[in-house]
Amino acid sequence: MKKLKRSARLVEMTQYLLARPHTLISLTAFADRYQSAKSSISEDLAIIKEVFEEEGIGELYTLAGAAGGVRFVPKCRKEQALERIQSICRELEQPDRLLPGGYLYMTDLLGQPGLLQDVGQMFATAFADRNIDAIMTVETKGIPLAHAASLYLNVPVIIVRRDHKVTEGSVVSINYVSGSTKRIQTMSLARRALREESRVLIIDDFMKAGGTIQGMIDLLHEFRAVVAGVGVFVESGEVDNEERLLHDYISLAKLTEVDLKSRQIVVQPGNFFN
Repeated sequence: MKKLKRSARLVEMTQYLLARPHTLISLTAFADRYQSAKSSISEDLAIIKEVFEEEGIGELYTLAGAAGGVRFVPKCRKEQALERIQSICRELEQPDRLLPGGYLYMTDLLGQPGLLQDVGQMFATAFADRNIDAIMTVETKGIPLAHAASLYLNVPVIIVRRDHKVTEGSVVSINYVSGSTKRIQTMSLARRALREESRVLIIDDFMKAGGTIQGMIDLLHEFRAVVAGVGVFVESGEVDNEERLLHDYISLAKLTEVDLKSRQIVVQPGNFFN
């Protein structure tokens, strides 16, 4: 790269860091990239760090030593996230979203880039310190949420299938009991999809009793993987604690009331904001 003026270098460095979250970048790499002294690079990073923290973009961590450098960790402020999730809750409360069984139609929302960006940043903030190796979700509506979070955590997405695909090769399959319908269902994961003993974040779009997520947890045990966290976009608040199969999770929104006759829906911020 040609030598840049400081103003241009600051812009390019900022973009470089934003595109590589959770990645350790050495001062030497920056110095070589911009043909500048390490002292100048350190001053630039101090400016970027201040702006990131003041604007609620994230944190820039410095690691000293020969193998050190800087690592950008995306984070969002709780007050900004709360304002956004309240707006999402209002959209979810529209009567025409109500589906049989107390479920909500969310497919259109999960196709909005701005919403996915915000939700991905919230999940990344909630699990920033979990040392995650991969994100797991089950097809299909959880896929865009998982990819949104993966962009900020900079880890691959692992997709659990409900039906075995020939293109997946050898798979590990388990049976699980759906928490809401009590039916026995099957899920599978390709053997090549996940390294053993990986730390995995599970992301799901909607959780009622937690049977699907518990199935993914059981599937991870077959890979000797560690469940580093569970993130849910919307949880149902109409399930008793005794019926819920999962208690350790973070939700962004909570469906607290559904009246099928009046078609009234109440959605509130989830436990991430507690």
